[in-house]
Amino acid sequence: MTSTTVETTAAAQPLTGRTAVVTGASSGIGAATARVLADRGARVALLARRADRLEGLAADLGDAALPVVFDATDPASLDRARDRIAGEFGRVDLVLNNAGVMLPAPFADGRTGEWQRMIDTNLTGAIRVAHAFVDDLVAAAAEGRPADLIDISSVAAVMAFPGYAVYCATKAAVTHLSRNLRTELGPRRVRVTNIQPGLVATELQKHVDHPEAVAMLEDWRKALTWLTDQDVAELVAYVAAQPWHVNLPEITIMPTEQV
Repeated sequence: MTSTTVETTAAAQPLTGRTAVVTGASSGIGAATARVLADRGARVALLARRADRLEGLAADLGDAALPVVFDATDPASLDRARDRIAGEFGRVDLVLNNAGVMLPAPFADGRTGEWQRMIDTNLTGAIRVAHAFVDDLVAAAAEGRPADLIDISSVAAVMAFPGYAVYCATKAAVTHLSRNLRTELGPRRVRVTNIQPGLVATELQKHVDHPEAVAMLEDWRKALTWLTDQDVAELVAYVAAQPWHVNLPEITIMPTEQV
């Protein structure tokens, strides 16, 4: 192999040697990111609830992927996932905190079960995942290697939408969690990045069942060209491929027409 070939391969696979955990990997941003990370050379632990989806994705990715059934609302399932990843892949140096659910409805409807589900998945689940792998990230950074905690928040963290009060609140909390974790982990050379996407065409919208919210989404579909999950996946890979001393703390990615 010539030196030119080696350089070309390194450029094409800038994440070779990295070990990533991707939550919400059964569809959307999670699945797309897992594909991109594996294509760039990383090993990827695929975490989500739907075993059949994970197995299918893992079959496509081959030895680079480890499917692990996981529920962000269940601490015991996270413990099992962490232990299995450690046994099969060893230390993790890249965590994509992506699992989430969006269930908009007018606040006056009092859908308390849906509120709790969003809080448990979007916020509490993200906190637990970060804590589960923080020791790995700190250890990787101490060895002089890149170490990344990347949280997927939303422009809903900083914008207001009727019917989305609790969802927006969970995403605002994720954004502020990322900012504060960076104050603790940055000095230990662990990069913390908060990504806030605008409208992204994924399965997330299929969970919405309130007529007003469904109509609003349909209006947005007709008026705007939405981001794809691949758009966000490419951004995650770009963030992770930076030299270890370069951190992009907070990034908003929007459809050009969304204002």
